[in-house]
Amino acid sequence: MTEVIGIDLGGTAIKLGRFTEDGTCRQSLTVPTPQPAYPDDVIDMMVYAIKKLAPSMVNIRAIGIGTPGPADITGRVAKIAINLEGWIDIPVATLIQSRTGIPAVVGNDGNCAGLGENWLGAGRGYRNSILLTLGTGVGGAIFLNGELFTGHAGSAGELGLISFDPNGHPCNSGNNGSLEQFLSGQAIHRITGKSPQAMGELAAAGDRSALEFWDNYGRNLGIGLTSISYILTPEVAIIGGGISASAEYFLPAAQREIERRVMETSRPKFKLIAAQLGNQAGITGAAKLAWEMLNRQK
Repeated sequence: MTEVIGIDLGGTAIKLGRFTEDGTCRQSLTVPTPQPAYPDDVIDMMVYAIKKLAPSMVNIRAIGIGTPGPADITGRVAKIAINLEGWIDIPVATLIQSRTGIPAVVGNDGNCAGLGENWLGAGRGYRNSILLTLGTGVGGAIFLNGELFTGHAGSAGELGLISFDPNGHPCNSGNNGSLEQFLSGQAIHRITGKSPQAMGELAAAGDRSALEFWDNYGRNLGIGLTSISYILTPEVAIIGGGISASAEYFLPAAQREIERRVMETSRPKFKLIAAQLGNQAGITGAAKLAWEMLNRQK
């Protein structure tokens, strides 16, 4: 059976999956991201994992790779990954293709997660949607009229890097006080001294300070979505990434903030919902990216 491989490069782990054209994941694998995550070491680890996942490569027609930052419009080059060491203009698709003999394409990991959710998850049935991935950093994806919007250079949709507080904490992007500096896992640890998982466990146990933290977190998320809503008027905003495991503690506050700040004319039938694919969203969307590349070539 014909398959593609979807790869999701993260700061701590590299996830891979073999997918059929209907979205069935036949096998998955996770390997650690080399530390520091220098490009050569990461490419070596990806190639090792690809060969472990599909030793013969006989049925693999393409490989899609999601990296944490914008890719060029051709889907060949990872332009920058601001939270990985040395990632500037890395020809990821060419390097993987030359090492495996399989056609490859690279895309932003937030866009890949969005593709996955729109294909098989919470985004099905919506033509105008956004996705925010809340994890080590904050990624995003924009869908307009049913199509992923990446802009003329391929780098649109970096929703986590929009300005939130001009005097806020420095961001690796060069911005100060970006939305990422309030919503990411790194920001949560900086603010609380604890991991997002630990804060979620405290909230589940009824800890008042943790519940107050998540309520304020949701308020900040809602304020960030206010700016996005006025510009894009999406039908739905999907919240994914590892931090979304605690969505029940912060989505209500985010929804209240949006309803307070956004005029009804800019949020008709608007929904704020949690993603459905969990940690599979990235590899699912990367596989979709690979299938789309193949379909364009027909």
